[in-house]
Amino acid sequence: MTPPVSARERVARSLARQGLMQHLGVRLLSASEGHVELAIPYSDKTTQQQGGFHGGAIGALADIAGGYAALTVMPEGMEVVTVEYKINFLASHQGGEIRAIGKVIKAGRRVVVTSAEVVHIDADGKSSPCAVMQQTLAPVPQTY
Repeated sequence: MTPPVSARERVARSLARQGLMQHLGVRLLSASEGHVELAIPYSDKTTQQQGGFHGGAIGALADIAGGYAALTVMPEGMEVVTVEYKINFLASHQGGEIRAIGKVIKAGRRVVVTSAEVVHIDADGKSSPCAVMQQTLAPVPQTY
């Protein structure tokens, strides 16, 4: 019998399959049951016309952090898909990186509710709020 895969390994394997996340340069910082932290560095791939992090990049990072937090509480052979999310953008930032901390609020058989907090980390290591998100996901069978 194969030993169970750790939450970190499960998230890392899935993240490696995501073309958009690879394109944006997303890094997995931590993963444990019900909790995932990811980061995106500032680059020309993540900005809007005024030079700040694009809301689409911020939303994608929050979505994937919440989704991966949910994945860590799913049984082997199951994954999740986003049903909906609501995000509040709090501030626009340039340089450094943004980090999203996804947490499971409630994991049920039919839906999982998560939250994500997105913060900006500047070159000096100072953290500033960037966005907050709440999300609903549905468990689905893994198809690969």
